[in-house]
Amino acid sequence: MKSIVVLISGGGSNLQAILDACQTGFIAGRVSAVISNKAGVYGLERAAAAGVKALVLDHKAYADRTSYDQALMAAIDAEKADLVVLAGFMRILTPEFVSHYQGRLLNIHPSLLPKYQGLNTHQRAIDAGDTEHGCSVHFVTAELDGGPVVLQAKVPVFDDDDAAAVAERVHEQEHRIYPLVVRWFCQDRLQHLADKALLDGQILSAHGYADDDDDNE
Repeated sequence: MKSIVVLISGGGSNLQAILDACQTGFIAGRVSAVISNKAGVYGLERAAAAGVKALVLDHKAYADRTSYDQALMAAIDAEKADLVVLAGFMRILTPEFVSHYQGRLLNIHPSLLPKYQGLNTHQRAIDAGDTEHGCSVHFVTAELDGGPVVLQAKVPVFDDDDAAAVAERVHEQEHRIYPLVVRWFCQDRLQHLADKALLDGQILSAHGYADDDDDNE
């Protein structure tokens, strides 16, 4: 059973989806620890309620990004993590951190990558007049929101939508696809090789796995 460490900065709704999937056996792994760079966030309560170790590693207590990431790596490695999951972790990671976890570091981003890297993605989609938006699970590389995509989910954008309405729709899909990708990783079906994502040995497209056949789950 693989050891998963989840990094958060806030409420942890994607963390909850992963905790639930581990509890039901959908994911053949266990969340060994949840680490937040902020104290008092609800995601820490979610971890505690699930009986999972909850740690606060406040980035403000460190002189610079490098020293913080070194401390974060030490905390993760103490859990013998097979997989590190970023679930609303609002920190730009150093290249050293990313390299250390190459091939076992996943993130979810609220856009259909490569569109709308960075912040405020829902409003940017509305401002651009997009009729669809969504979310992407991807392997993390040194390029911000630039690693190979594993899986995406699309949602409609309606004329009268505001950013909050679109965000709610996207969050619902995030909670579906993130546990699925973690499941694939824990089944040893998913790999990151030569800047490509592979599922069952097959290179995925730039937009990730696109087959809706439930048999592949």
